[in-house]
Amino acid sequence: MTATLIWILVALVVIGLYLSWTAGRLDRLHARIDAARAALDAQLLRRASVAQELATSGVLDPAASIVLYEAAHAARQAEEDQREVAESELSQALRAVFADPRQVEEVRGAPGGEEAARELSEAVRRVPMARRFHNDAVGAARRLREHRKVRWFRLAGHAPFPLSFEMDDEPPQALVDRT
Repeated sequence: MTATLIWILVALVVIGLYLSWTAGRLDRLHARIDAARAALDAQLLRRASVAQELATSGVLDPAASIVLYEAAHAARQAEEDQREVAESELSQALRAVFADPRQVEEVRGAPGGEEAARELSEAVRRVPMARRFHNDAVGAARRLREHRKVRWFRLAGHAPFPLSFEMDDEPPQALVDRT
């Protein structure tokens, strides 16, 4: 009788340890999502800031400056529920402005243009990487949260269900070719 009780207690302790480990893993994944989202936000802000600086520098023609400035401003001011759309529109504006490689050469030829073009090309290359890291972390957390043990024992607590960040982040080819 006591041996059966001991085995039941051991089984309960093992199950408890496993559930605790799973809850800890889920908590670490949520922390990773938060860190990846902060990095993504920083890269998006950097891209919009560099685009705004370039738009106001006088290097671009007036029409391109207006298109780029308005898209960058909208991306910086967007509410959270409209952020993906605004960032996609900034990507489209960047591709429209820098569709012609000669535009990039004009920017590079202007005083301080080499530095501005380098900053912009770095910013547009880092956004897709940051978004991919964020979405990978979201995918891992979602897969774990879909397990029955996580749902039945409510191991996720009150954490919101993680959402991926979907946007058009294709960089302008003329900026990527030169780096």
